[in-house]
Amino acid sequence: MRKAFTTLLAIILACTCAQAQLRINTSSPLSKLNMAVMAIKNLYVEEVDQEKLTEDAIKGMLEKLDPHSTYSNAKEVKQMNESLEGSFEGIGVQFNIMEDTLVVLQTISNGPSEKVGIIPGDRIVLVNDTAIAGVNMSREDIMHRLRGPKGTKVELKIVRQGIKGLLPFTVIRDKIPVYSIDASYMIRPGIGYIRIGNFGATTYEEFMKAMAKLSGEGMKDLIIDLQDNGGGYLQASVMLINEFLDKGDMIVYTEGRSTPRRDYVADGSKTFDGRVVVLVNEYSASASEITAGAFQDQDRGLIVGRRTFGKGLVQRPIDFEDGSMIRLTIAHYYTPSGRCIQKPYTKGDKKDYVSDIDKRFRNGEMTNADSIHFADSLKYHTLRKNRVVYGGGGIMPDYFVPLDTVKYTKFHRQLSAKSHIINANLRYIDEHRKELQKKYKTFEEFNAQFEVPQSMVDGIIEKAAADNIKPKDDEELALTLPYLKTQLKALIARDLWDMNEYYHVFNETNDIVKKGIELLQQ
Repeated sequence: MRKAFTTLLAIILACTCAQAQLRINTSSPLSKLNMAVMAIKNLYVEEVDQEKLTEDAIKGMLEKLDPHSTYSNAKEVKQMNESLEGSFEGIGVQFNIMEDTLVVLQTISNGPSEKVGIIPGDRIVLVNDTAIAGVNMSREDIMHRLRGPKGTKVELKIVRQGIKGLLPFTVIRDKIPVYSIDASYMIRPGIGYIRIGNFGATTYEEFMKAMAKLSGEGMKDLIIDLQDNGGGYLQASVMLINEFLDKGDMIVYTEGRSTPRRDYVADGSKTFDGRVVVLVNEYSASASEITAGAFQDQDRGLIVGRRTFGKGLVQRPIDFEDGSMIRLTIAHYYTPSGRCIQKPYTKGDKKDYVSDIDKRFRNGEMTNADSIHFADSLKYHTLRKNRVVYGGGGIMPDYFVPLDTVKYTKFHRQLSAKSHIINANLRYIDEHRKELQKKYKTFEEFNAQFEVPQSMVDGIIEKAAADNIKPKDDEELALTLPYLKTQLKALIARDLWDMNEYYHVFNETNDIVKKGIELLQQ
């Protein structure tokens, strides 16, 4: 190989015209790749971006493999890790963009912005003397200017309603926590509810804190909501499941061509004996499916919802010095009964793979459990009650809940897609925040008494009509309004309190959640 490389280098150095030809024979694929890169670098007619060329080559190789072997550049890796590792460094505000201006929705409790006196409703217009309002700056660029290393300063100029001129604030950036538990509360007497957004580095700690809180409030049974949870760290899922199983119970195992089998087994430190319902849907994937599969195979809990995504592949991160990373599939994971729940795929055909959810909808699977068919070869049995379960394509719930296509009208989907709902919420909370805070001292008062004003709904319909978005007829409008009003109330609750209150409101319209409650109340 060294001789071939030396020969190649000599030829490259000797080349003085575009007609120079490179003819090197080698049987090593790696040598062939290295020579191709060197040839392009030194002989190609124009200058090339070597970094992009290398990244494209890596992506090209991975695209011929399974759908979950991927390459991420340093920027993408950083963004991906923030949600999983539980923190990022910044000023500590939740914001949204309204009419090309950043509006603070919430400040992180005891965070950098709250400490200096920034409040919800403030508009950040200058960051280090650079205008970010009225200049059509992208959300990504704004976040880049606000975030930075812990301990660094950022100078902000803020517009506050009722105060003339710009208010100056100096904020010292700090670690800002990112929580993976979206909500935890007593959804019914004796029934606790915990929604997990993803499985990250802090998930287990957050989950146990939520469990302790709910137990103190009288929890006997538990709903674990994994709807739309795309997964995360395997170990976070394993640690959580360990709290519900007896010593020696299998949680999951992994095995690959060059990766020996590894068993994950409960260690006997179980802390909860109550009944459990796990909620899933078509976007519950990876670590969510490990969790649901373990509860189902061990007959430890009931799975409610719709068939999960079907990701049963284990990726190993391979880090590069520049911060970029390959996530390479090295094994399959298997549920306690031996099921591999990875759905079928064709190597190199990601388009077909990602369109699987659409195909399920077209085939009627989302609305009718009888449309789901499994081959007998995929049949397995649970470990205690010997119930039939299936592998080869996600976790099929014990209780199927169809998608309510009547509730999610075309008119509502158009309102959402064109941001009419979120924009109306931003305007309303911006204009009425103080009034609402004065009237509703607690979320319980708000939840019991607040009704979305008709003027807010009329405003949405009026602005949508100006955008040529209209209901097909009065019937579609009537079908849209109840869900729309619940969504608006939940968004207002979120902006006055937090995501916990959002789900408190919104879950009362979620058919999968309601089915979970029904099963535990029987």
